Amino acid sequence: MGLEERAYSMLVISGGETFNRALEAFMPSALLSHTQFAGSISEGRRALNERDFDFVLVNSPLPDGTGVGFAIDVSAAPERVVVLMVKAELHGGAYQKAAPHGVFTLQKPLSRPGMDQALRWMVSAREKLRQVGKKSLSLEEKMAEIRLVNRAKWLLIESCGMDEPQAHRYIEKLAMDRGVTKGRAAQRVLEGELM
Repeated sequence: MGLEERAYSMLVISGGETFNRALEAFMPSALLSHTQFAGSISEGRRALNERDFDFVLVNSPLPDGTGVGFAIDVSAAPERVVVLMVKAELHGGAYQKAAPHGVFTLQKPLSRPGMDQALRWMVSAREKLRQVGKKSLSLEEKMAEIRLVNRAKWLLIESCGMDEPQAHRYIEKLAMDRGVTKGRAAQRVLEGELM
């Protein structure tokens, strides 16, 4: 699926109505399937508890805090891209605090081309996180298969008197003969179907 076919969701936490209206005018509706606004950190937390968002944009300051700590907290979700917008004179300090946690920081005010560029960076970052998530999942699946095969090998060693190389070859041959993965063959051994 290409980027032009994907749609993303964004949560904007901002206490400024003028900022919110300007931001709505900037946002390409073709790219964002859902944009929700929250007026405070507490409203933002509630919104995040109700649904997942690809992007979280925090417009600092907020009625109930600067938003820096909140941005850092919500960036802990591995699939979420977080952007913190701060006044130019506060940008250096906010960057020093937030950047080590993967939070992007932008100086306000931001022009339409600047916001467009930031959104493109957010999309790139989100896609990178999506790829990392897939690789992590496949690694977890591979590790689960290895644990399953090892359990099946120990069962064959204990119940059939095989040594470890024989048990390993038995599972590999079983997988080849049946046209299944080693994990599936190991599962069948563990279930007692093929011993």
